[in-house]
Amino acid sequence: MSIRFTFAAAVTGALAFAAPMAKAEEFINILTGGTSGVYYPMGVALSEIYAKGIEGSRTQVQATKASVENLNLLQQGKGELGFALGDSVKYAWEGNADAGFKAPLTKLRAIAAIYPNYVQIAALKEAGVTTVADLKGKSLSVGAPKSGTELNARAILGGLGMSYDDLAKVEYLPFAESVELMKNRQLEATLQSSGLGNAAIKDLASSQEITVVSVPKEVVEKIGAPYIAGVIPAGTYQGQAEDVPTAAVINFLVTHEDVSDETAYQMAKLIFENLDTLKAAHSAAGDIKLENAAKDSPIPLHPGAEKFYKEQGLL
Repeated sequence: MSIRFTFAAAVTGALAFAAPMAKAEEFINILTGGTSGVYYPMGVALSEIYAKGIEGSRTQVQATKASVENLNLLQQGKGELGFALGDSVKYAWEGNADAGFKAPLTKLRAIAAIYPNYVQIAALKEAGVTTVADLKGKSLSVGAPKSGTELNARAILGGLGMSYDDLAKVEYLPFAESVELMKNRQLEATLQSSGLGNAAIKDLASSQEITVVSVPKEVVEKIGAPYIAGVIPAGTYQGQAEDVPTAAVINFLVTHEDVSDETAYQMAKLIFENLDTLKAAHSAAGDIKLENAAKDSPIPLHPGAEKFYKEQGLL
């Protein structure tokens, strides 16, 4: 009976790509970010979607230091899906050592372009910082070392001809820890790269007077691709009365070449069949659009995802 079951399972696996569900006994570890960011609740939602939608799958959500760590873990086969910023994905494919990649990560494959991350700089109102150039001589938290957020911080300052040397103090802390330092007046500003409505900044704005710091369009244009000009709409955070210009960069869901075609197909398909669930997990998912999912990836699409987008007439 055991032998017959094993044979039947093997046949099922061979036929699964043609079927609506992926093969049985599929383990999917989803690599996210810190629990106070956007990646984590979105990852939890995807975990639930895949557990229900991919037959026989076992899903898990792993909190990480986000983009750079996720991409390195995927290359090592220590995850099946990861969130990452577009610039980090580009640097990973190139093997940019300064960005945290010792060699080109050639196993990476894209599942989907999702929502944009917005560079969101919050400063204590008393610090007198209104635009990014005002950070000179101030203390700033830039995220975990060589995280996607920290790469964003380097790029933004670089667009002004500035570096960390121009700051009074640099802290390399996750979002929530940065906010705690600001509440205790031990830090003047935090740079956080995430979807709009970041939980940590909301928490800060609910108890402190803050300024949402602008990154002017001309600075973004000087940095260039994959950065684009964006806007943090008025009212995103308590006390924010006006729209604030900033930089944005697209997030990607990334897998690796050893993930089966049928699983990658279902990963892509189920995202767009369950957008309401993702929006309920975080409002940033409102910016996920099927028509943009196969665009502008710095790495090749996984063949399974490519099949789905061809069915949708996007490729």
